[in-house]
Amino acid sequence: MDNQNLSGTRRYFIRNAIKSFFAFIGLGSLLSFFFLYPSEVKKRELKFFHVLDEDEIPQRGVKRTDFSYEQGNRVINTKTFIVMTAKGLIAFSPVCTHLGCLVNWDRNKNEFLCPCHGGRYDKEGNVIAGPPLAPLAKLPIQIKDGKVLVGIKV
Repeated sequence: MDNQNLSGTRRYFIRNAIKSFFAFIGLGSLLSFFFLYPSEVKKRELKFFHVLDEDEIPQRGVKRTDFSYEQGNRVINTKTFIVMTAKGLIAFSPVCTHLGCLVNWDRNKNEFLCPCHGGRYDKEGNVIAGPPLAPLAKLPIQIKDGKVLVGIKV
């Protein structure tokens, strides 16, 4: 066998070995995700909670609502922001999309502010400044029998 055939065979072997290695790593990562992903998160369902009455909907601006619900044997206290915009009524999660800190509404600046790393969001939840790359999460909202309900996965 001459050197050119031998080097071609080596290249072919090394190329296939590298492809096989990365395929194996990818498959292993995918399988690990499915087995390690918490089953409680998979089974969470969307439930709607009463946060305020229809006559308390802000005509302009933002209204913070605090409420609690039971999850298993724990009571979870949480908040949402109800906002009336030109597009209609929106409910926002208070969780900053950067690192999960809780944002607050600043009436003077007319924006949501994250106290941790300076993230800023406008009234419609869009990023204005700071490290967050994604807007605030919108929550499902509905009005039934004079009550404003916000959906949360529990």
